Amino acid sequence: MTATLSWDFPLPRPHCGVPLGNGNLGVLVWGDEHLHLTIGRSGFWDRRGGNAFATRTTFAEVKRLLQAGDQAGLRRAFDLDGHDHDTRPHQLGCGRLELRFPGGHRPVQATLHTGTGIVRVRLVDGGGRWAELMVRLAMDRELTWVELPPGLAVEIVGRPAWEWIGGVVGPTGVQPPRHEVAADTGGWQQDLPADDPLALRWRRSGNRLIAATALGAAAWDRAGATLDSDLELAGKESLRWWHRVWQDLPRVELPDEQLQHAWDLGVYRYLAATVPGAVACPLQGPWLEDYQIPPWSCDYHFNINVQMIYQPGLRLGRAQHFQPLWDLLRGWMPGLRAAGQAFFNDPDALLLPHAVDDRCQVVGAFWTGMIDHACTGWMGLLAFETWRHDGDARLLADLVWPLLTGAHAGYRAMAEERDGRLSLPVSVSPEFKGARMDAWGRDASFQLACWHAVLRALPVAAAALGRPVDPQWAATAARLPAFTTVRASRQRDYPEKQVERIALWEGMDLIESHRHHSHLAGIWPFQTLDPADPVVRESLWHWTRTGPGAWSGWCVPWAAILNARAGKADGAVAWLRWWKDVFTNTGHGTLHDADFPGHSTLCGDTHISKEEIFQLDAGMGALSAICELLVQERDGVIHVLPALPARWRSLRFDGLHLPGGVRVGAIVQLHRVIEVHIESPRGGLLRLAHGLPAWHDGTTAGTDPVIERELAPGQTLVLRRAN
Repeated sequence: MTATLSWDFPLPRPHCGVPLGNGNLGVLVWGDEHLHLTIGRSGFWDRRGGNAFATRTTFAEVKRLLQAGDQAGLRRAFDLDGHDHDTRPHQLGCGRLELRFPGGHRPVQATLHTGTGIVRVRLVDGGGRWAELMVRLAMDRELTWVELPPGLAVEIVGRPAWEWIGGVVGPTGVQPPRHEVAADTGGWQQDLPADDPLALRWRRSGNRLIAATALGAAAWDRAGATLDSDLELAGKESLRWWHRVWQDLPRVELPDEQLQHAWDLGVYRYLAATVPGAVACPLQGPWLEDYQIPPWSCDYHFNINVQMIYQPGLRLGRAQHFQPLWDLLRGWMPGLRAAGQAFFNDPDALLLPHAVDDRCQVVGAFWTGMIDHACTGWMGLLAFETWRHDGDARLLADLVWPLLTGAHAGYRAMAEERDGRLSLPVSVSPEFKGARMDAWGRDASFQLACWHAVLRALPVAAAALGRPVDPQWAATAARLPAFTTVRASRQRDYPEKQVERIALWEGMDLIESHRHHSHLAGIWPFQTLDPADPVVRESLWHWTRTGPGAWSGWCVPWAAILNARAGKADGAVAWLRWWKDVFTNTGHGTLHDADFPGHSTLCGDTHISKEEIFQLDAGMGALSAICELLVQERDGVIHVLPALPARWRSLRFDGLHLPGGVRVGAIVQLHRVIEVHIESPRGGLLRLAHGLPAWHDGTTAGTDPVIERELAPGQTLVLRRAN
């Protein structure tokens, strides 16, 4: 379901702007007195300074250093002093084109039609005279253009990112760009000391401003050739692309205006950032700002962020949009295998660190992230879920299987016997305590949950591949704790009330608000825990009481998902609305830090950057949270509207994808589910918790809350509320 979304000027920063993208090329339309087009090209990496830690140390050595408290040895092992923010791999922005209007026009409103990817900008001058221009972007090449109204006077100024970041990258050996300007044409090429150059060229041709980029060899000439593209053909191809992609997308109509907006813009951004055949989507997608080096290098973070960005593609039925990510991992596989073998001393192990560039070089020196083995496990599980949804046999064989077995082998190498059970003597909970010497402990609940999820997936994957089921998987699961607990007071003002709850690791309670809800990952994403378990309930209670004072943008949708999984639908909705208020800017850009102080301490001067930190993960996480409110899968059972928010009186959705290729929809009227419909293109056993007190399907009626049906390929099942 497409939508027309609007933005009111002024839009004072690039990430307040209206986004256009094709996975490689990203354009942000923003401004105040002038109209700015910030242009980014995903994949423009300065890759110098990668941290090859796995060639310098092993897990056994890291364990020895940590247990001995040898800080100097740990610093040497991970080269903690040799990888500061200026000497690590990072992506760079390209620059901007400024459209200045000598006649006094200024932009006042922009609209985006999500079904066409076309942005229209209304201009007005001091006399109230209106004009409108249109910004478009090709989906199959690095090309964008502006359709200008006849007779409108426009001055075009090109400004490379060097104007803002030259003072930072210049001292590292980057030279100023070659910048050319002539009548109605211009551009620049930014060379790098050891990596491919990026060129941007633009030209005014009649009532059109055309811009093109190219990355790599002969970039300048290739960008020039792209400028000569047939714009009529490029425009038609772009419209066809958007028409095709929207044809089979789910329809979601919510009774909440804020969340409907988050859905409509989020789906559009997902499609524009994860285009098949383009670059795998990093933290910011193709929308790299020009005025600063993107925070966290616009890299690939595998301790939640990449997974959160791509996760909505499962429910949207866009398995093909994972293709750039899977191809990236396939290309890395020999290196992951070599690193795992060296670090774990196990030929079957893989090692995927938490923050890397597009060649899997470690970015920075965050040692706890480098040994966070759930990065490997979670990516294997995401690939496994993708296979469960679309049945891609190649994906199962060449990516799911090696990732799952490689994750298991790494965990097995980390584990030891303790009191008759398996234990992880050195483990981490993502980013808790940062990279301090005490940022680790025994049996981190996050790692235990991930390993359990891997052990559940392995027999399913093996059976599908015709491989034997290793009895050691079940034996390992039986001897592995589900989580680690701590006994503590339920409330500090009533210390005598002692309870047991999930710990981050042995002896480490959740002592304060934190953005990573990782000790609760057994609820989601790994789904190894029952939210109704008394220890899990106490853990949720304590987590809620601890509060959001140190939360980031992306962790709020995660909190909403945890609430949805725990049956607290109204809590999930409240968190999503709070996220929309606090962690999006005036132009709906999704932020890591709060947009203003007073809610989270992750805000402006209190965090790493005084500037805005845009990331895609929160907006994509909001899509997943909305899907979790509508339909969930738990242990093979599909639950439709498992808990209906009190204020959602009417809604409908159709075509949300579930494992097995099943597509689910429902209609709610007067706060009652009145219809549930299922499509099963591939057929198979359906187990459905439909939410209807009494139902009929046209031929039979019943009151069973869960039904089981063997569906034929292509069969549709419609359950309607009886009476």
